[in-house]
Amino acid sequence: MSKVIVVTGVTQGLGRAMAAGFIQAGHTVAGCGRSQSRIDELSQQYGDAHLFSAVDIANHSEVQAWAENVLDRWGPPDLLINNAALINENAPLWEVPVDEFDAVIDVNIKGTANTIRNFLPAMIERESGVVVNFSSGWGRSTSADVATYCATKWAIEGLTLALAQELPRGMAAIPLNPGIINTEMLQSCFGSQAQHYPTAKEWAEISVPFLLGLSAKHNGQQLSVPL
Repeated sequence: MSKVIVVTGVTQGLGRAMAAGFIQAGHTVAGCGRSQSRIDELSQQYGDAHLFSAVDIANHSEVQAWAENVLDRWGPPDLLINNAALINENAPLWEVPVDEFDAVIDVNIKGTANTIRNFLPAMIERESGVVVNFSSGWGRSTSADVATYCATKWAIEGLTLALAQELPRGMAAIPLNPGIINTEMLQSCFGSQAQHYPTAKEWAEISVPFLLGLSAKHNGQQLSVPL
């Protein structure tokens, strides 16, 4: 049965690969990203059967307007995927610029909370749906020079596990470690070593069926994509 799937951060990397995979599998995608030009590309590529919107998820009013549009069109999503994230440039914590630190916190934590705040009530009213908040290996471990990013992903783990305790039966909130994938974000941290890991497209071939298989029985489980 076709599902309505909301995905943040669809303009590049994992988000764009997931959107393509879900659409190819016959599902409806409502995605957002900050780049208007890339949103226009997606809209032209996939047409009116799906909805791609330019949204800064760190801005609550923008997320609220986007969510209202999606809910009016299709009702509550079956799957809400909080994928959008930023990472700081490699540096010791005390050298991370204030504006860069704030941006990572605002997108990775506040952005996730904004989408949950605006989509989840309709899902709860219907008493079904799965929320997947993308964490990281750095949400369960740490490395030098990415302390800001680690802090946000550890926060996502805690936020999601607490949310799982708040949901009614029949629903799920899951913190998901997507694994190590060769994206622009990984390249910023790993440099040339990133090429040794799967591409976003290769990752999506495994992750899309995995995500579609998540259900209420997975509520509160700290999962990883089985690469």
